[in-house]
Amino acid sequence: MRLLLAEDDPLLGDGLKTALQAEGYTVDWFKDGRQSLQAALNEDFDIAVLDLGLPGLDGLDVLKQLRNSNSDIPVLILTARDAVDDRITGLDLGADDYLSKPFDLDELAARLRSLVRRSRGRSTPLLEYADIVLDPAAQKVRQDGVEVELTLKEFIILRYLLENQGRVVSRSRLEQTMYGWDVEIGSNTLEVHVHNLRKKLGQQLIKTVRGLGYKIG
Repeated sequence: MRLLLAEDDPLLGDGLKTALQAEGYTVDWFKDGRQSLQAALNEDFDIAVLDLGLPGLDGLDVLKQLRNSNSDIPVLILTARDAVDDRITGLDLGADDYLSKPFDLDELAARLRSLVRRSRGRSTPLLEYADIVLDPAAQKVRQDGVEVELTLKEFIILRYLLENQGRVVSRSRLEQTMYGWDVEIGSNTLEVHVHNLRKKLGQQLIKTVRGLGYKIG
């Protein structure tokens, strides 16, 4: 999952980035409202965490311009505890959820998982295909009831392909999901991870669609 984080507080932003990466998100962190908006409009993100008190362009304006541009990216806004009007305005402008500062990181992670489920039209928290069950919250994968040990990158790839069952996911999209936009990626890095997943879960699970990408189902 590729996540856009818009937060100008360096201490909070760094803590959020670290915590969300541990949850399996690839985090692109922006400290300015205009940069956040441009990134959201020009890059592919699965979800966004948006602070309202951003320099350059207020968070509510970022949200408004996103929705006016027909972006349907799920957005969770972060607000001060006493900013009731901002929370109401944010929801009316198209935010999908909000969380008041200070907040618990486990609650933030749970709310983000819920937003992802809703955006994918799923009601169950588990991702299932054939004999494979992936639990995003516990970051565990089971095959025929037996836990399979995956690296974080392998887990991220599998989760994204399962989130998009039946659809071809391009190589570039998977690479961005793993590493974000500002990381140099080796030419065969993705292939190595896919190869390892096939060794662990079966050669037929992940299909290569030549010239397009990969798919499950």
